[in-house]
Amino acid sequence: MFDYWLIAFGLMLVIEGMTPFLFPSLWRETLRKLSQLQDGQLRFIGLTLMLVGVLVIYWVK
Repeated sequence: MFDYWLIAFGLMLVIEGMTPFLFPSLWRETLRKLSQLQDGQLRFIGLTLMLVGVLVIYWVK
């Protein structure tokens, strides 16, 4: 079971690293825009991403 967690973590790092590697200026601009959002907006984005992740896991399982 621990192996699956490590594989998932490694895959997450690969996916997260693709954007700054392929499109560094776009990534920088996106981070600049995100830093200007209010806390409530960032929390809503985080909640939405978590719910989508849970739905994907549920769908795959």
